[in-house]
Amino acid sequence: MSVEQTDVLIVGGGLMGAASAFFLRQRGRSVVLLERDMIGQYASGVNFGNVRRQGRFLGQLELANRSFALWKRLPQLIDDDLEFVASGQMRVCYREEQIAELEAYAAAPEARELDLKIYRGRELHERFPFLGPEVKGGSYAPHDGHANPRLAAPAFARAAHRAGARIEERCEVTSVEKVGGQFRVITRDGREYRAEQVLITAGAWGEKISAQFGEPVPLIAKGPQMSVTEPVPYALKTVIGVYTKHPEEVLYFRQIPRGNIIIGGCNHTQPDMLNRRAHFDPQSLLKQMQQMCRLAPEMTKLNVIRTWSGIEGYVADSLPVMGPSGQVDGLYYAFGFSGHGFQLGPGVGDVMAELMSTGSTSTAISPFHISRFAGMAEPRSKAS
Repeated sequence: MSVEQTDVLIVGGGLMGAASAFFLRQRGRSVVLLERDMIGQYASGVNFGNVRRQGRFLGQLELANRSFALWKRLPQLIDDDLEFVASGQMRVCYREEQIAELEAYAAAPEARELDLKIYRGRELHERFPFLGPEVKGGSYAPHDGHANPRLAAPAFARAAHRAGARIEERCEVTSVEKVGGQFRVITRDGREYRAEQVLITAGAWGEKISAQFGEPVPLIAKGPQMSVTEPVPYALKTVIGVYTKHPEEVLYFRQIPRGNIIIGGCNHTQPDMLNRRAHFDPQSLLKQMQQMCRLAPEMTKLNVIRTWSGIEGYVADSLPVMGPSGQVDGLYYAFGFSGHGFQLGPGVGDVMAELMSTGSTSTAISPFHISRFAGMAEPRSKAS
């Protein structure tokens, strides 16, 4: 069996893996990316496409700001804009007391670059007349927007390939171990790779690998529930999302320039992880339409033409696992982005490339270190 040597081997070809491969090549590292199925097939290619910073954990905004700067430069970086439109994003609420929470978030020092504006009452409904009467207030982020998730990971993978990375699809990893000072990675078709560093960007399957190295993560897989309407004249540029502590009220929608309105939220399904399949529950569409009656009643008159789902990895504290292993030198993680990783993708790739190439990063990511789960369970197996 032939052995291929590389500086970095990446396991998982979603947006995080593809972006990391691209930025590692910008730093001169040799890279092999292995994807079990197709690039961007699971979470990265099926999400809502929200390119938002507002509403994030305040400690994550530094990473989101770094990513936002890259979103604005995508045509120069990867020769593709991913249909990114900085259309603005409105985070609305149904309860008066929640307006104060939106105001507190907007006033936080970490949120200063977002230029948030709070709307309420008559001003809100004059600015956004399509919102239902139950909507009491909202926070408007003028620089946020949306993009096409189906394009993102493949575009970064193509750019990484043009820069010299090796991208392998339909290539399942069956074993990752550290032997001496190097990692030994075996694939189902019998190929062997040796690498100085390994980056795990395997999404909902990332915990399966981290646990093998004594670092289990409380991660569960969920299937997002997405639907799209027939095209209508393009009139709604702002992305709308509901701020609420009640999961059944979580709803978001956006209109794309082609006219279709994309809707997500209200429910999740349990994916079939063995067969790597997710399904859309018809009840999800009923729940979405019930909530849409509250949020934007006129939208319920449109025909839904397609529904879909995917497989996303959610961590118990809703924060990603990102950074170096706490157990094994040369092992790194970037997974578990809990349904809000799309906007972060370019920034995650840039940060991981910086970290793996220099040993540190100028962007704070310590809240995401896997060591926060230390001691949760015994390791399934250990690195040799």
